[in-house]
Parts: sequence; structure tokens; C-alpha cells
Amino acid sequence: MDKEQLRHMSIEEKRAALKQMLLENRDPPKPDSNENVEVVPGLIESRDYEAFCKQKKATNEWGAENLYFHETDGISDHRVSVAGRKVINFSSYNYLGLAGHPSVQRAAKEAIDQYGTSASASRIASGEKPVHRILERALADFMGTEDSVVMVGGFATNESTIGHLMGERDLILYDSYSHESIQRGCRLSGATARAFPHNRWESLERILREERHRYEKALIVIEGVYSMDGDFPDLPEFIKVKKQFQAMLMIDEAHSIGVLGETGRGIGEHFGVDRLDVDIWMGTLSKSLASCGGYIAGTGKWVEYLKYTVPGFVFSVGLPPASAAASEEAIRILASEPVRVSQLRQNSEFFREACRERGWNVGPSRDSAIIPLILGSSATCIRVSTELLDRGILVVPIIHPAVPEDTARLRFFISSNHSEDELKSTVAAIEACL
Repeated sequence: MDKEQLRHMSIEEKRAALKQMLLENRDPPKPDSNENVEVVPGLIESRDYEAFCKQKKATNEWGAENLYFHETDGISDHRVSVAGRKVINFSSYNYLGLAGHPSVQRAAKEAIDQYGTSASASRIASGEKPVHRILERALADFMGTEDSVVMVGGFATNESTIGHLMGERDLILYDSYSHESIQRGCRLSGATARAFPHNRWESLERILREERHRYEKALIVIEGVYSMDGDFPDLPEFIKVKKQFQAMLMIDEAHSIGVLGETGRGIGEHFGVDRLDVDIWMGTLSKSLASCGGYIAGTGKWVEYLKYTVPGFVFSVGLPPASAAASEEAIRILASEPVRVSQLRQNSEFFREACRERGWNVGPSRDSAIIPLILGSSATCIRVSTELLDRGILVVPIIHPAVPEDTARLRFFISSNHSEDELKSTVAAIEACL
């Protein structure tokens, strides 16, 4: 194909020609530098894909090609099988060991026998099953709220709820360490969205003092436990700021339910706050609650409004019955066996203090089951992770660009089922690798 032919082709024709060249493993035509020839690229010519390939090549040169997408066998508990070998597992957020608990498995199987494997419709249509309301009632009772609504994905729960509740005349202020689902919800909403410095309620207060009068609604979004550092906000101070400026407050409790508080009821229990002082309690079912999905808990009016209007619920299939039943049983076990929470706290503190005693940097982690071992080098993280796996310990590195290079880390998720011997042997293995 010559330049003259290319010049007279439509966009559709150019796209078809490019596709054919790719299939034939040929290079696309290179127009003269002075000619403005429009070529519509496919995915593998895009800048995003090119950047991805460069990043993958760089990390693979450090030895990262075998560190991700580990195929594990069996239940993802404190131990898991990798390539036929049992290893100590620190890469799962099955914090309380309930994913795989016999009663949880039995509840899921019975739900399949009764309702099948899918709700097969959105709940507002014909996908409503008794098990959905049983779970929502159990969540509300456990959280101490009037009601709750469950959705099919934790990520989608944040994205869709924030994107739906706020609009272009509104203001969203979110912690700079907020999960991607929160940030995407902010962008989806069309609202003015600003990040405030991590856990700095003073900075939040200053922004609201300067900006609140310009907007109709204001929403503050924080997390119960931050998944990279294992720390959490001073909730009472955020509640004071929220009240002062007549803003709404939303808390993502993905990593704090089942972890914080004497009985695992999250950051609200940890600080002893009035549940009504937080407008939107959000959480996931995939961690302590042994299943998959997300939920919003709050007042009955809030929940009713969301069930009839939020796109991620109205236009999505209902939670699979087995998933709903599994989480409902996990809540029952958690409520009746708070010793699981105290054991998790004991294990986490043991490991965190063992690291600090050796002068290792675990950042601001406290009172949570997430402990980062900050090594400050992506290459070092990859090497140590690889050596630990050789020693029978699975922990996944978090490297640049997911975090700044000087905070590259190994992230340990602690379980209530980890034994003291497993934690001690892991500390010894880390010492041998550093």
C-alpha cells in the first residue's frame, strides 16, 4: 500500500487495513513527517500498552515474571499449596479463616441446592431471593445500622455509589491514599474532587473552610484500614469536621470489618462512635466475611434510595445465592466467636513487634492485620519475595509504580489461623534473606 492509497482511505478502511497488517505481522505504513495522515491505532499500538510492556520488561529483568498470578490449590488460608507444595500464606485476606470453614461451605452448598448458582436477574426485576434480605438484615444487625444493601462487587459498590450520589455541583474530599474504586467513583460523579493529605483531618478542615460554600453537597471519603500501610484515621476528629461543615461521611471498611474493634465490628466499634454519625458504612464481603461482593449500610431511607436508584445495583444481577449464604454464616460465626478477632490481633501484634525489634520498617501499621515490610527497592523486594517462596513462604511484593520506589515493600496479611511457630519461622526466614 503506497502513500497515495493511504491518503484517500476512510477511517474505517484504514482501521481494516491496519488490522490485516497486524494479522500478517507486518509493519504499518510510515507517512512522511510533513503529512497529517490519520491512523487509528489498535490496543497494541496504544501508548498505554507500550508503557505496560516497558514496565513489565523492567520488572521481569529483576526477576518478577514468576511472582504474580501464582496458581494456588486448596483453600486460601494461613497455608496454601503452590505448585504442589504447602507454603505459609501471607498473600490472602482471609483474616479470620472463615473462607473454607465447614459451616460456611455447607451454607453455600445448601443455597445452591435451593436457589441454583445465580440469581439470574437484577433484584429489582426478579432476582430477589430470601437469602439476600437475610444477609442484609444480618449485616445491619452486626453493624448496628437500620439496614444494608449488598452488591455483586466491592469495587463496583464504591464506584457506583459515589458516582451516583454526587454530581457536578458537589464536592468530594477523599484521603490521598484512597483505593482506586473510590477515586474512580469520584471521576464518574462529575463532582469537584480533591485529595487531602493522608489521615490529616486538619487539612480536610482547612479545605472545607475555604471551599464548602461553593457547593451544594459535600462528601468526605475515608477508609477503616488502609490496605497499603495498615493504618487508620482518627475517626472522631473526622466526624467533628463532617458535622462542622454539614458534609456527609463515607467509610470504606473493606479491611477493618472483622479486624478492628473487640468483636470485629470495625472502626466504629474501635472508637465507640454513634453509628448515625457516619452516613455511609461501606464494606466488602471478600475478606473477613468469606465471600465476594460489597455492601452499603446506613439508615433505612439511605438504603431504600440506593436500592431503587444506584446503577451498580439496579442494572446488575443479584449476588449469587451461595455467596450471600456464605457471608451470612460468616457473620453468625464472627458474632458468636469473637476469639477469632482477639487471636488475629495477637498474631498481628506479635509479627509487627518482631519486625520492629529487628529494626525493620513496617511504616505506620498499627492494630490491623496488614503489615508492610518496607525495603525501599523494587529489585530487593522481588529478590526477597522469591527467596522466601523458595523457603516455603508466600508474600507478594508491592513495587513501583504501585508505590513510590523508596517505599517498595512486601505486604503481609496476617490470619487468625497463623500459628506462633509459623510467624517465628517467617521472621527467621526474612532475617536470612535480608
